Amino acid sequence: MSLPPLVEPAAELTVDEVRRYSRHLIIPDVGMAGQKRLKNAKVLCVGAGGLGSPALLYLAAAGVGTLGIIDFDVVDESNLQRQVIHGQSDVGRLKADSAAASVREINPLVNVVIHNVALTTDNVMDIFSGYDLIVDGTDNFATRYMVNDAAVLLGKPYVWGSIYRFDGQASVFWAEHGPCYRCLYPEPPPPGMVPSCAEGGVLGVLCASIGSIQVNEAIKLITGIGEPLVGRLMIYDALEMKYRDVKVRKDPECPLCGKNPTITELIDYEAFCGTISDEAQEAAAGSTITAAELRDMQERGDDIYVIDVREQNEYEIVNIPGAVLIPKGEFINGSALEGLPQNKKIVLHCKSGARSAEVLAILKNAGFADAVHVGGGVLSWVKTVDPSLPVY
Repeated sequence: MSLPPLVEPAAELTVDEVRRYSRHLIIPDVGMAGQKRLKNAKVLCVGAGGLGSPALLYLAAAGVGTLGIIDFDVVDESNLQRQVIHGQSDVGRLKADSAAASVREINPLVNVVIHNVALTTDNVMDIFSGYDLIVDGTDNFATRYMVNDAAVLLGKPYVWGSIYRFDGQASVFWAEHGPCYRCLYPEPPPPGMVPSCAEGGVLGVLCASIGSIQVNEAIKLITGIGEPLVGRLMIYDALEMKYRDVKVRKDPECPLCGKNPTITELIDYEAFCGTISDEAQEAAAGSTITAAELRDMQERGDDIYVIDVREQNEYEIVNIPGAVLIPKGEFINGSALEGLPQNKKIVLHCKSGARSAEVLAILKNAGFADAVHVGGGVLSWVKTVDPSLPVY
């Protein structure tokens, strides 16, 4: 369904703007009126990472008048495989600052607003209120639900995207005209069930594929052209090179945008989504050791059996000496349990400690009462024991 333009047009375009945007101006559907709307638009990109990189670059090139960037992270070398808005010289620099510099280089006519802060329930409403449209490039469920809820409560549309390995998804959520994110995903997945990009990886160019779709949708919403992805979920399979879309209907019982909403203000999203399950938290309590303690146990020759619960490709990048690779999935389906030694202390680890805590809960329930896991996982080992090893 077509929607009215989101933004009123600016009063005029300068000679420089007419020259710069000439290829837009000669498109009848965009034209002078559409470009004036883009000039008058205020768009916030949540995240300057994989999806935020192409989104910010193309929104700037398109002539969006005000671009907000919110990101509190710094550029890491592992980001450069996909976060093309940053370069080698930006490593260690705040992502929002690095992204802003690239935006200004692409289009100095754009007003860039930098938010070098973490998006929280304390600031999200104030930040969002200054923009017409939100482009969501976040990569965790707690922030996605917070972005959705704030947008619905403020009556603002937002363009959502998600990427993982070779698969991408995109949609437009606007409660006034269709479903919200909660209509599609009423509940977050169980903690640890869906691996993050940091755990499972992402094909770098997939970010450009989905990020450009997000910009395309943003331009359509701002100018009122075409049929935006409201009420539709676009699914992209890069390996098969297939696109398909699925209808998403507004849920009349949605607790946020339904007929009788029960969510009328922001909630505790970390608690709602959970970082790890209650069982994992309980198992880890009193059964968590540091990377340095594991090193000491190895140097003393303690009778331990160290298990890496990550995936094979992660293990090949970096591993803790002496660790045996048994992926988490083999504990979930039970196949790993029968092969574990009964006469040794089991020590688990993963990348950061979340997956190993989940496996620890499984082992505790299976009778391995003295099993422990390494808090902080491989990241902690590299930081405190062997800084020469790579991180990912």
